[in-house]
Amino acid sequence: MNRDLSDYRKVYSKNSLDENNLIKNPIKLFEEWFSDADKFEGIEEANAMTLATLGEDGFLKNRIVLLKEFTKEGFVWYTNYNSEKGKSIELNKKAALSFYWQGVERQVIIKGNVERVSKEKSDAYFNVRPKGSQLGAIVSNQSEVIPNRQYLEDKLLELEKQFDGKVVSRPEHWGGYILKPIEIEFWQGRPNRLHDRIRFTKINSNNWKIERLSP
Repeated sequence: MNRDLSDYRKVYSKNSLDENNLIKNPIKLFEEWFSDADKFEGIEEANAMTLATLGEDGFLKNRIVLLKEFTKEGFVWYTNYNSEKGKSIELNKKAALSFYWQGVERQVIIKGNVERVSKEKSDAYFNVRPKGSQLGAIVSNQSEVIPNRQYLEDKLLELEKQFDGKVVSRPEHWGGYILKPIEIEFWQGRPNRLHDRIRFTKINSNNWKIERLSP
């Protein structure tokens, strides 16, 4: 099969990114961009992000995860610590996140160092999840080979009976990670493929070096 996509074209013209009126703090700029994307009617999950890690097999792997919090410290998501991505992070604490918000013609690319959030923070988030999601975290040995779909359905049914009317506690193998950024790049689509790219590189806890990159 050979499908030629060379005639696919899109003109980017919705906005610009100018140093003259740039927010100098990248977390605050991210907050503004996230708010714009979140309010945009055509974007359903503004918090969907690509997480890239280096696997045990030496290959990079990307997958979509959901951002659950961002602060001046970094970007937080939750997962199974024994999953493929969890094992990758334990071996190599360096990772990257990227957001692509097509409706507003923007990307944000973030790289940094990852660590687990506190058990207390993981507990707090787990406790506000729907019960079905709580049980799902126990049912799924994420990334492990299973015989079929019915295997999961049967395990879930068993747990629903076991925890009927009871509180579900967070399993030890499930919790949060935070990526603490050392570099954040903002990409704004522009006409003629002359896109705006502004990179923030962390100097210390309060200062960032700001540079424009060629598209």
